[in-house]
Amino acid sequence: MRKKTGAGPARLRGANHGILLAVSVILLSGCAAHHGGPTGSPVFLVQRDTPPVLFADASPSVPPPAAARDATPDEPFDPFAQPGEEAVEEYDPWEPLNSKIFEFNREFDRWLLKPVAKGYNFVVPNFVQVGISNFFYNIRVTPRLLNNVFQGKFKGAGIEAGRFLINTTAGIGGFFDVAQRFNLTTPEEDTGQTLGFYGIKPGPYVVLPFLQPYTVRDLVGYVGDIALNPIYWLMFPIIEIDAIPSLIPHANSLTSSLILITARGTEIVNDRSLNLEKFQGVEESTVDLYAAVRNAYLQKRATAVRE
Repeated sequence: MRKKTGAGPARLRGANHGILLAVSVILLSGCAAHHGGPTGSPVFLVQRDTPPVLFADASPSVPPPAAARDATPDEPFDPFAQPGEEAVEEYDPWEPLNSKIFEFNREFDRWLLKPVAKGYNFVVPNFVQVGISNFFYNIRVTPRLLNNVFQGKFKGAGIEAGRFLINTTAGIGGFFDVAQRFNLTTPEEDTGQTLGFYGIKPGPYVVLPFLQPYTVRDLVGYVGDIALNPIYWLMFPIIEIDAIPSLIPHANSLTSSLILITARGTEIVNDRSLNLEKFQGVEESTVDLYAAVRNAYLQKRATAVRE
Protein backbone atom coordinates (compact mmCIF):
# COMPACT_ATOMS: atom_id res chain seq x y z
CA MET A 1 0.00 0.00 0.00
CA ARG A 2 1.37 3.42 -0.91
CA LYS A 3 1.74 5.93 1.81
CA LYS A 4 0.07 9.19 0.85
CA THR A 5 1.72 12.49 1.68
CA GLY A 6 0.86 16.09 1.05
CA ALA A 7 4.31 17.11 -0.11
CA GLY A 8 3.40 17.71 -3.76
CA PRO A 9 3.17 15.45 -6.79
CA ALA A 10 6.68 14.03 -6.37
CA ARG A 11 7.18 12.01 -3.16
CA LEU A 12 9.08 9.00 -1.91
CA ARG A 13 7.41 5.63 -1.66
CA GLY A 14 5.62 4.45 1.44
CA ALA A 15 7.32 3.32 4.61
CA ASN A 16 6.66 -0.33 3.79
CA HIS A 17 9.31 -0.07 1.07
CA GLY A 18 11.60 2.26 2.99
CA ILE A 19 14.35 -0.27 3.61
CA LEU A 20 14.60 -1.38 -0.03
CA LEU A 21 14.50 2.25 -1.13
CA ALA A 22 17.37 3.13 1.20
CA VAL A 23 19.43 0.22 -0.11
CA SER A 24 18.63 1.23 -3.69
CA VAL A 25 19.80 4.80 -3.11
CA ILE A 26 23.04 3.57 -1.48
CA LEU A 27 23.78 1.28 -4.42
CA LEU A 28 22.90 3.77 -7.16
CA SER A 29 26.23 5.54 -7.15
CA GLY A 30 26.75 6.31 -10.72
CA CYS A 31 28.95 8.68 -11.20
CA ALA A 32 30.00 7.10 -10.68
CA ALA A 33 31.75 6.15 -9.61
CA HIS A 34 31.56 4.77 -11.94
CA HIS A 35 36.17 2.55 -10.39
CA GLY A 36 38.88 0.55 -9.12
CA GLY A 37 41.03 1.07 -6.11
CA PRO A 38 44.16 -0.22 -4.51
CA THR A 39 44.49 -3.94 -4.13
CA GLY A 40 42.62 -4.90 -1.00
CA SER A 41 40.64 -1.66 -1.09
CA PRO A 42 37.05 -1.17 -2.20
CA VAL A 43 36.37 -0.50 -5.85
CA PHE A 44 34.52 2.69 -4.93
CA LEU A 45 37.62 4.45 -3.62
CA VAL A 46 38.63 5.82 -7.03
CA GLN A 47 36.32 7.22 -9.68
CA ARG A 48 36.69 6.66 -13.40
CA ASP A 49 37.01 9.74 -15.57
CA THR A 50 36.01 8.13 -18.86
CA PRO A 51 34.37 4.87 -19.87
CA PRO A 52 36.61 2.05 -21.09
CA VAL A 53 36.89 1.69 -24.84
CA LEU A 54 36.16 -1.60 -26.56
CA PHE A 55 38.34 -2.26 -29.59
CA ALA A 56 39.60 -5.53 -31.00
CA ASP A 57 42.98 -5.08 -29.34
CA ALA A 58 41.83 -3.11 -26.34
CA SER A 59 42.82 -4.08 -22.83
CA PRO A 60 40.61 -3.06 -19.91
CA SER A 61 43.55 -2.77 -17.57
CA VAL A 62 44.44 0.69 -16.32
CA PRO A 63 48.08 1.82 -16.19
CA PRO A 64 49.53 2.31 -12.74
CA PRO A 65 49.39 5.80 -11.22
CA ALA A 66 52.14 8.25 -12.03
CA ALA A 67 55.04 8.36 -9.65
CA ALA A 68 54.66 10.68 -6.73
CA ARG A 69 56.70 13.83 -6.33
CA ASP A 70 60.08 13.35 -4.72
CA ALA A 71 59.34 12.86 -1.07
CA THR A 72 61.35 14.54 1.62
CA PRO A 73 62.46 12.55 4.68
CA ASP A 74 59.55 14.08 6.60
CA GLU A 75 56.98 13.44 3.85
CA PRO A 76 55.75 9.84 3.32
CA PHE A 77 55.43 8.50 -0.20
CA ASP A 78 52.03 9.19 -1.76
CA PRO A 79 51.24 6.67 -4.55
CA PHE A 80 48.34 8.75 -5.84
CA ALA A 81 50.19 12.06 -6.17
CA GLN A 82 50.51 13.61 -9.63
CA PRO A 83 53.33 15.90 -10.79
CA GLY A 84 52.58 19.59 -10.45
CA GLU A 85 49.66 19.20 -8.05
CA GLU A 86 48.87 22.08 -5.77
CA ALA A 87 48.11 21.42 -2.14
CA VAL A 88 44.42 21.33 -1.20
CA GLU A 89 42.86 21.86 2.18
CA GLU A 90 42.06 18.53 3.79
CA TYR A 91 39.14 19.42 6.03
CA ASP A 92 38.40 16.17 7.84
CA PRO A 93 36.84 16.89 11.24
CA TRP A 94 35.20 13.43 11.26
CA GLU A 95 38.47 11.57 10.69
CA PRO A 96 38.11 9.19 13.69
CA LEU A 97 34.79 7.88 12.35
CA ASN A 98 35.80 8.17 8.69
CA SER A 99 38.92 6.08 9.21
CA LYS A 100 36.92 3.31 10.90
CA ILE A 101 34.44 3.20 8.01
CA PHE A 102 37.35 3.24 5.56
CA GLU A 103 38.79 0.15 7.23
CA PHE A 104 35.36 -1.50 7.17
CA ASN A 105 35.16 -0.88 3.42
CA ARG A 106 38.63 -2.35 2.91
CA GLU A 107 37.70 -5.48 4.82
CA PHE A 108 34.44 -5.78 2.88
CA ASP A 109 36.41 -5.62 -0.34
CA ARG A 110 39.06 -8.05 0.86
CA TRP A 111 36.71 -10.75 2.08
CA LEU A 112 33.69 -10.41 -0.20
CA LEU A 113 33.87 -8.05 -3.17
CA LYS A 114 37.31 -8.98 -4.45
CA PRO A 115 36.77 -12.77 -4.24
CA VAL A 116 33.43 -12.43 -6.04
CA ALA A 117 35.09 -10.25 -8.68
CA LYS A 118 37.81 -12.87 -9.19
CA GLY A 119 35.20 -15.54 -9.83
CA TYR A 120 33.32 -13.19 -12.16
CA ASN A 121 36.55 -12.41 -14.00
CA PHE A 122 37.22 -16.11 -14.50
CA VAL A 123 33.80 -16.64 -16.12
CA VAL A 124 33.17 -13.40 -18.04
CA PRO A 125 35.54 -12.46 -20.91
CA ASN A 126 37.30 -9.10 -20.65
CA PHE A 127 35.67 -7.66 -23.77
CA VAL A 128 32.24 -8.39 -22.28
CA GLN A 129 33.23 -6.70 -19.02
CA VAL A 130 34.35 -3.59 -20.90
CA GLY A 131 31.10 -3.58 -22.88
CA ILE A 132 29.03 -3.83 -19.70
CA SER A 133 30.93 -0.93 -18.19
CA ASN A 134 30.38 1.10 -21.36
CA PHE A 135 26.65 0.31 -21.23
CA PHE A 136 26.22 1.57 -17.67
CA TYR A 137 28.22 4.70 -18.45
CA ASN A 138 26.04 5.37 -21.50
CA ILE A 139 22.71 5.20 -19.66
CA ARG A 140 23.85 7.86 -17.17
CA VAL A 141 24.16 10.50 -19.88
CA THR A 142 21.39 12.80 -18.60
CA PRO A 143 23.07 14.07 -15.39
CA ARG A 144 26.33 14.65 -17.27
CA LEU A 145 24.59 16.50 -20.10
CA LEU A 146 22.47 18.67 -17.79
CA ASN A 147 25.40 19.59 -15.57
CA ASN A 148 27.31 20.73 -18.65
CA VAL A 149 24.36 22.99 -19.43
CA PHE A 150 24.12 24.24 -15.83
CA GLN A 151 27.78 25.30 -16.02
CA GLY A 152 27.44 26.91 -19.42
CA LYS A 153 29.58 24.24 -21.08
CA PHE A 154 27.40 23.87 -24.14
CA LYS A 155 30.13 22.24 -26.24
CA GLY A 156 30.44 19.53 -23.59
CA ALA A 157 26.66 19.09 -23.56
CA GLY A 158 26.68 18.67 -27.33
CA ILE A 159 29.44 16.09 -27.12
CA GLU A 160 27.53 14.14 -24.47
CA ALA A 161 24.42 14.19 -26.67
CA GLY A 162 26.42 13.08 -29.70
CA ARG A 163 28.14 10.31 -27.76
CA PHE A 164 24.81 9.01 -26.51
CA LEU A 165 23.22 9.06 -29.97
CA ILE A 166 26.14 7.30 -31.67
CA ASN A 167 26.81 4.75 -28.93
CA THR A 168 23.14 3.91 -28.42
CA THR A 169 22.63 3.23 -32.14
CA ALA A 170 25.92 2.16 -33.75
CA GLY A 171 27.28 1.04 -30.40
CA ILE A 172 24.33 -1.30 -29.69
CA GLY A 173 22.92 0.39 -26.62
CA GLY A 174 26.31 1.69 -25.54
CA PHE A 175 28.04 -1.68 -25.36
CA PHE A 176 30.63 -0.41 -27.86
CA ASP A 177 32.14 3.06 -27.43
CA VAL A 178 31.98 3.95 -31.12
CA ALA A 179 31.99 7.68 -30.34
CA GLN A 180 35.57 7.35 -29.13
CA ARG A 181 36.62 6.72 -32.74
CA PHE A 182 35.30 10.20 -33.61
CA ASN A 183 37.18 11.81 -30.70
CA LEU A 184 33.89 12.62 -28.99
CA THR A 185 35.22 12.85 -25.46
CA THR A 186 34.64 15.41 -22.74
CA PRO A 187 35.29 15.52 -18.99
CA GLU A 188 32.50 14.18 -16.82
CA GLU A 189 30.35 16.81 -15.15
CA ASP A 190 28.20 16.09 -12.12
CA THR A 191 26.05 18.05 -9.69
CA GLY A 192 28.84 18.26 -7.11
CA GLN A 193 31.01 20.02 -9.68
CA THR A 194 28.13 22.32 -10.60
CA LEU A 195 27.73 23.33 -6.95
CA GLY A 196 31.47 24.01 -6.80
CA PHE A 197 31.25 26.00 -10.04
CA TYR A 198 28.80 28.35 -8.33
CA GLY A 199 31.01 28.82 -5.29
CA ILE A 200 29.67 26.23 -2.84
CA LYS A 201 32.52 25.11 -0.60
CA PRO A 202 33.33 21.39 -0.35
CA GLY A 203 32.66 21.10 3.37
CA PRO A 204 33.96 18.20 5.47
CA TYR A 205 35.37 15.03 3.98
CA VAL A 206 33.12 12.04 4.62
CA VAL A 207 33.41 8.28 4.17
CA LEU A 208 30.28 6.12 4.07
CA PRO A 209 29.88 2.33 4.08
CA PHE A 210 29.99 0.72 0.62
CA LEU A 211 30.53 4.04 -1.15
CA GLN A 212 33.46 6.04 -2.46
CA PRO A 213 34.66 9.05 -0.44
CA TYR A 214 32.79 12.34 -0.68
CA THR A 215 32.76 15.84 0.64
CA VAL A 216 29.44 17.07 1.99
CA ARG A 217 28.99 19.10 -1.20
CA ASP A 218 29.68 16.08 -3.39
CA LEU A 219 27.36 13.89 -1.33
CA VAL A 220 24.54 16.37 -1.97
CA GLY A 221 25.58 16.35 -5.62
CA TYR A 222 25.45 12.57 -5.69
CA VAL A 223 21.81 12.66 -4.58
CA GLY A 224 21.20 15.36 -7.18
CA ASP A 225 22.63 13.16 -9.93
CA ILE A 226 20.18 10.42 -8.96
CA ALA A 227 17.29 12.89 -9.13
CA LEU A 228 18.43 14.13 -12.56
CA ASN A 229 18.47 10.65 -14.06
CA PRO A 230 15.08 9.89 -15.66
CA ILE A 231 15.67 6.16 -15.29
CA TYR A 232 14.72 6.53 -11.64
CA TRP A 233 11.33 8.10 -12.38
CA LEU A 234 10.51 7.01 -15.95
CA MET A 235 11.59 3.38 -15.99
CA PHE A 236 12.26 2.01 -12.50
CA PRO A 237 10.83 4.71 -10.25
CA ILE A 238 12.13 5.28 -6.75
CA ILE A 239 10.36 8.66 -6.83
CA GLU A 240 6.65 8.98 -7.55
CA ILE A 241 5.52 11.56 -10.08
CA ASP A 242 1.85 10.79 -10.59
CA ALA A 243 1.56 12.74 -13.85
CA ILE A 244 4.43 10.82 -15.47
CA PRO A 245 3.93 7.16 -16.42
CA SER A 246 6.79 4.72 -15.88
CA LEU A 247 7.89 1.44 -17.43
CA ILE A 248 7.38 -0.32 -14.08
CA PRO A 249 4.10 0.90 -12.50
CA HIS A 250 4.48 2.91 -9.31
CA ALA A 251 2.54 0.25 -7.41
CA ASN A 252 5.29 -2.29 -8.14
CA SER A 253 8.04 -0.54 -6.20
CA LEU A 254 9.43 -3.85 -4.96
CA THR A 255 10.11 -4.89 -8.56
CA SER A 256 11.81 -1.57 -9.30
CA SER A 257 14.01 -1.82 -6.22
CA LEU A 258 15.11 -5.38 -6.99
CA ILE A 259 15.96 -4.50 -10.59
CA LEU A 260 17.99 -1.48 -9.53
CA ILE A 261 19.85 -3.35 -6.80
CA THR A 262 20.67 -6.21 -9.17
CA ALA A 263 21.89 -3.81 -11.86
CA ARG A 264 24.05 -1.84 -9.45
CA GLY A 265 25.48 -5.00 -7.91
CA THR A 266 26.41 -6.25 -11.38
CA GLU A 267 28.10 -2.96 -12.21
CA ILE A 268 30.12 -2.92 -8.97
CA VAL A 269 31.37 -6.49 -9.44
CA ASN A 270 32.09 -5.84 -13.12
CA ASP A 271 34.13 -2.72 -12.39
CA ARG A 272 36.01 -4.43 -9.54
CA SER A 273 36.84 -7.25 -11.93
CA LEU A 274 38.21 -4.80 -14.50
CA ASN A 275 40.48 -3.33 -11.84
CA LEU A 276 41.74 -6.43 -10.05
CA GLU A 277 45.37 -5.61 -10.79
CA LYS A 278 45.12 -1.85 -10.41
CA PHE A 279 47.45 -0.26 -7.88
CA GLN A 280 49.03 -3.63 -7.14
CA GLY A 281 51.20 -3.28 -4.06
CA VAL A 282 50.02 0.24 -3.16
CA GLU A 283 49.21 -0.77 0.39
CA GLU A 284 52.72 -2.07 0.96
CA SER A 285 54.30 1.18 -0.25
CA THR A 286 52.01 3.59 1.59
CA VAL A 287 52.49 4.60 5.20
CA ASP A 288 48.96 5.99 5.55
CA LEU A 289 46.57 4.68 2.90
CA TYR A 290 43.59 6.56 4.36
CA ALA A 291 45.39 9.91 4.05
CA ALA A 292 46.64 9.06 0.55
CA VAL A 293 43.13 8.22 -0.69
CA ARG A 294 41.71 11.33 0.96
CA ASN A 295 44.30 13.56 -0.68
CA ALA A 296 43.80 11.88 -4.06
CA TYR A 297 40.04 12.38 -3.91
CA LEU A 298 40.22 16.03 -2.82
CA GLN A 299 42.84 16.81 -5.47
CA LYS A 300 40.73 15.15 -8.14
CA ARG A 301 37.59 17.04 -7.19
CA ALA A 302 39.37 20.39 -6.89
CA THR A 303 40.80 19.90 -10.38
CA ALA A 304 37.42 18.87 -11.79
CA VAL A 305 35.74 22.01 -10.43
CA ARG A 306 38.50 24.28 -11.77
CA GLU A 307 38.18 22.76 -15.24
